[in-house]
Amino acid sequence: MSDKTKKVQNQDELFHFIDSDVFSSEKIIAPRYSYWKSVFRVFFRKKSSIFMLALLIIILLVSFIMPNFWHYDAFENVTDGNTYSLSPAKAMQYFGGFSFKYLLGTGSMGNSILYGIVAGARTSLLLAIICAAINMTLGIILGAVWGYSKRFDAVMLVIYNIIANVPYILLITVLVYVIGSGFWSFIFALTVTGWLPIAYFFRTQVMVIRDREYSLASRCLGTPVNRMISKNILPFLTSVIVTLLATELPSYISMEVFLSFIGVGLSADVPSLGRMIQSAQSAFLTYPWQFWPPVAIASAITIILYVLGQNLADATDPRTHM
Repeated sequence: MSDKTKKVQNQDELFHFIDSDVFSSEKIIAPRYSYWKSVFRVFFRKKSSIFMLALLIIILLVSFIMPNFWHYDAFENVTDGNTYSLSPAKAMQYFGGFSFKYLLGTGSMGNSILYGIVAGARTSLLLAIICAAINMTLGIILGAVWGYSKRFDAVMLVIYNIIANVPYILLITVLVYVIGSGFWSFIFALTVTGWLPIAYFFRTQVMVIRDREYSLASRCLGTPVNRMISKNILPFLTSVIVTLLATELPSYISMEVFLSFIGVGLSADVPSLGRMIQSAQSAFLTYPWQFWPPVAIASAITIILYVLGQNLADATDPRTHM
């Protein structure tokens, strides 16, 4: 057999007939797409997300676990004037050697700065998480109904225009003075009207989606209002919700620090970063170890939550999943 014949035979073996199947030709072979799997893939693609998440986990573990072993008492050494405003070196020398408790020195009443920061960080984080959960839940639900129902819209606009003209700080200050400055009282003051701007923001977002073709078609088919909101509207606002949450969480920590700094925040028996900063504001030059560590921790928590929130907001945007 000649080489030319062998070559033609080999070429023929590369091709073969297959049977045509009508049903098989209709099948579309494509990889399954998971929205949240894609979100986390985009989120963890950024090195800043991994780094900030690791820092946040460390802060959360230290803030919520260590106070069970490190009991903080701001008035523990108040009867011993020699313990007031000691630097880290002098505090360890006075208390008999190295100790984590006095690693950052003592405060104006002999209290441990490190233990106070850990206990204060737990208070600030709890405050931010609870306030964000309450305000975001009420804001999203009522905002969705507000934007969808025209009757509810007419009532809520009157309420919003009245409350929005009252300064938020002034309202919180009055409530704190009236109901007290405890932990839950402070949360009530931050959430009693804190959900209203969030609901108004979602009202405008829902009104855009409400009049789209698929929403109008669902309404014509008799779809209930609650199903319209949960299936047709809110799923399209996932990235908006995460973006808003990214700004809400750090804002409550900043609010607590600011209000405690001006003397309107939490009571003295509740450890907080704002209270520590407020008590050390007059000594930030003479005793810097009292002022700058709580400022640094409060700033770090705020920045970490903001960066993580922004990265997660970018990841929830479907346009980044290409």
